[in-house]
Amino acid sequence: MSALISSSLLRSGALRLGSADGLQRGKTWKTCSTSLRQRYRSLHVDSPPRKPSLTSSYVHGTSSHSLLPLTVGQSLDATVQRWPDREAVVFLQDGIRKTFAQFQQDVSLNPAYQVKEVEFVLKKVQCKAVVCPTHYKTQKFCEMLREVCPEIDMTPAGMIKSSRVPDLRMVIVTDSRQPGMLHVEDVMQAGESRHHEELMDLQRKLSFDDPINIQFTSGTTGSPKGATLSHHNIVNNAYFLGLRMGYGSRPQVRVCVPVPMYHCFGSVLGGMSMAVHGITLVFPFSAYSSHANLEAIQSERCNFIYGTPTMFTDMLSHPGLHKYDLSSLECGIMAGSPCPPEIVRKLKTDLNIKEITIGYGATENSPITFIGFPEDNEDLKINTVGCIMSHTEAKVADPTTGEVVPLGAPGELMIRGSCVMHGYWDDPEKTGEVISQDRWYRTGDTASLNSLGYCCIEGRIKDMIIRGGENIYPAEIEQFLYTHPKVQEVQVVGVKDERLGEQVCACIRLRQGQTSSREEIRAFCKGQISHYKIPHYVIFVTSYPLTASGKIKKNVLKQDMEKQLGL
Repeated sequence: MSALISSSLLRSGALRLGSADGLQRGKTWKTCSTSLRQRYRSLHVDSPPRKPSLTSSYVHGTSSHSLLPLTVGQSLDATVQRWPDREAVVFLQDGIRKTFAQFQQDVSLNPAYQVKEVEFVLKKVQCKAVVCPTHYKTQKFCEMLREVCPEIDMTPAGMIKSSRVPDLRMVIVTDSRQPGMLHVEDVMQAGESRHHEELMDLQRKLSFDDPINIQFTSGTTGSPKGATLSHHNIVNNAYFLGLRMGYGSRPQVRVCVPVPMYHCFGSVLGGMSMAVHGITLVFPFSAYSSHANLEAIQSERCNFIYGTPTMFTDMLSHPGLHKYDLSSLECGIMAGSPCPPEIVRKLKTDLNIKEITIGYGATENSPITFIGFPEDNEDLKINTVGCIMSHTEAKVADPTTGEVVPLGAPGELMIRGSCVMHGYWDDPEKTGEVISQDRWYRTGDTASLNSLGYCCIEGRIKDMIIRGGENIYPAEIEQFLYTHPKVQEVQVVGVKDERLGEQVCACIRLRQGQTSSREEIRAFCKGQISHYKIPHYVIFVTSYPLTASGKIKKNVLKQDMEKQLGL
């Protein structure tokens, strides 16, 4: 509710949280027209919705909890004061443990980036300093930086002047000492009390609406775009996620975090939730490993785990899964790509997870906009991603006209609220393509809303297959093929066809020790799904092309299949 609403109006009961949205200026709830009340509904989301209330494809999530007017630093300060001796982070590979008090005393670039991407990002954000190790896995950062900026070896440390990245002034290395670069220990020792005071003075001047994170999207086409997120964006996304997950009502929350910290899943749902709710983050290994995840859950008694569907699938297929003590596990959050129902069921039986929460969102939305438990309603369709987050609006609209579609009809999902980014850094043209003048963010996903306010994601608009004039959503076919006993993972793409425009191609990863054929898969589909949805091509694969955040690059997969099929 706006701060401009008078206390007398609130006391009169004329406005009620959780009631219909769309109040006209100067009118109380009682005098609002019935048509407005029926057309625009809000949804109280402090608990899962049980009664149908929506009559159009628009929903506004209300809450009895207010938005937090805090910066990231203020959020962490409050948590440190409340739980100074509670473990904040555990890095198992390095044997490092830090309490919140220790973590606060410690002083990213995507580690999967190649040279051209590093140069692009440094230029885009006019970066003045880079902090990095000499190398990470196969990436040799110092060598890459020297390739971008050969002047490093010829200038004093901290005084770099480069023609290709003119804003860069220093590189700070966290492990070995390098020519022309500063070592992190030297930087820390050079700090004086006046520097600390300057930093504290700057922090006091920060507004929660200021940008804090330029999050480069893991897009699979073109140059990455820098989604500019504010303190308000990420603090509140983490805050309301934690409320929905019940972090505050549990005596201890220890989360196994195998997802990367240089994307929103790890940095906001992990790092910011730690800062806001005081949870403990356990990092199994520097690189993703299903074995390390299971070891971490067992040794650290983790009761939560985060992951993408692929990560959970890998853990379920681990040959030694049943040798681990996973009795501490209670909940998990799955996000990043559509969640197959078969995987959810197996997580409960094989991984001991009592509640698996499905999250939907985007980097541009800080990231979560819909979240919920699949078991909230047994009648929900596949690919249902829960109900709207607090203080967030969603509508499903015709992508051409922008008009809200009837309830239950598919259209483009659009989001508005405190979660929407400021825009793409220094790119008003790209920003204008996804954020309208009235601040609706176009997700690019086809979705529908039901009368309870639950959202069902049909798939990416650009991934939709058009076969002979029929619109086919890959997710529907994928969900069906997951029910085949031999199928471990499946991705469906549209490949070129001279007569029909596109044909359906299923890329299947089989369970260990299993064999199958195109004929067997097609026979399994006959009589179960529409004939035009049955895969024309069935290709058996051992892996899929992935982004750094673990999402499957469907456009690359499509190209690979067309090449393999000679199309």
